[in-house]
Amino acid sequence: MITPDQSITRSLEQWFESSARDLPWRLDTRDPYHALVSEFMLQQTQVSRVIEKYEPFIARFPTVESLASAHEDEVLALWAGLGYYRRARMLHACAKSIVDLHGGQVPQSIEDLESLPGVGRYTAGAIASMVFNQRAAIVDGNVTRVLMRLHNRETPQTDKDTVVWAWQRAQELVDASSKPGAFNESMMELGATICTPKNIRCDQCPVQRSCQAFAMGTTESVPLPKPRAKQKSMYCAVAIVEHDGAILLEQRPAIGMWSNMFQTPTLERDDRLPTLDELAKDLEIESGQLTAAGQFTHITTHRIIEFVVYRVDSKGIPKARKSSNRRYQPLQTLDQVAISNAQRKVLTIAGIL
Repeated sequence: MITPDQSITRSLEQWFESSARDLPWRLDTRDPYHALVSEFMLQQTQVSRVIEKYEPFIARFPTVESLASAHEDEVLALWAGLGYYRRARMLHACAKSIVDLHGGQVPQSIEDLESLPGVGRYTAGAIASMVFNQRAAIVDGNVTRVLMRLHNRETPQTDKDTVVWAWQRAQELVDASSKPGAFNESMMELGATICTPKNIRCDQCPVQRSCQAFAMGTTESVPLPKPRAKQKSMYCAVAIVEHDGAILLEQRPAIGMWSNMFQTPTLERDDRLPTLDELAKDLEIESGQLTAAGQFTHITTHRIIEFVVYRVDSKGIPKARKSSNRRYQPLQTLDQVAISNAQRKVLTIAGIL
C-alpha cells in the first residue's frame, strides 16, 4: 500500500519529469563541479540572472582545477552582477580545498561536503542528492513554503521551531521518495513556479489534494510574513574621472561590504551625504571641477544607500595614488575587474556602461 508520503513524492517526481524548466545545469548526467557552481550562484539570486552568468563562468573555469588556480580578481569579475560576492570568494576557496584535500574530485559524503568552505547543510544535501542520488534533505525558502502550505503551518518561515520542523519533514519525504534528487528538485521547482509567495497557481499543483492550506483556504496567508529587517542608511558621493580612455578606480578594503571590489572614488558617511568640498579635497582638486551627473538609491537587505554622482572636468585630472589603492583602468577592460551592482549603476549614469 502506498503511504501518504509516497503519494506526495511520486506525484512530485512525475510532475517534475514532465514540467521542469530547461536550465543549463540540469543535464541527464550531473557534473559534480558544475552542480557546485550552480548551487553557489543560486543562493539568494534569481534563476534568470544565474542563467546569464553560469555558462560564461563554466566556459572560463570548466574544471575545479581551473577555478582553484585562478586569481580572485578574475573570479569576482566573472561573478559581477550576481551580488553577494562573499559567495564567489567561498566558491573559489572551496575549489582550492577540493584540489588540495580531495584530489580535484567533489566529495560524495555529506560530512566531507559540509567540511568544504562555503558549503552548508543545504548545498551539501543538494549535491549529495542531485548528483549522487543520496537520501539527503534540502530546505530553502521555496521548500519551506511548500511544506508549510502542505501542513497549513501558520508561523513565519524563519521561526526557529519551523526551521527544525522543515528539515525533519523534508527528510521524511526524501526517505519516502524513489528518486531523492528528482524529488528535491521538484520541491524547489514547485516553490519557484507554482507555490510562489504571491499569485499562487493552485490549479496547476500536482499535490493539491494533499495540501491542507488549500483545503482550509489559507494558501494566501501561509506562511506568516517574517519580520522585516531594519535597514541602515548610508550616503555616498562618487566621482567619475576619465582620462585618455581610462577611468579612475579604487579597491575597497578586504573587510566589510563589497570587500576587495573596485569602485569609482567614493566617500561614504552614515549620517549625511558627503559635501562637494569633501569629495574635492579627497581627490585633491577644486570643487568647481565637479559637476553633478545624477543620483539614485540602492537598496539591499540591510541598507538603504543614497548615491550622488559627480563628473570631474578635464582640468587637473586627479592622479592615481598607491596610498588610496587607486589606479586608472582602461575602459575596454572594465569587464575584467570586480565591480558591485551599485557601482555598475554609477557607471551607467555616467554613460560608461
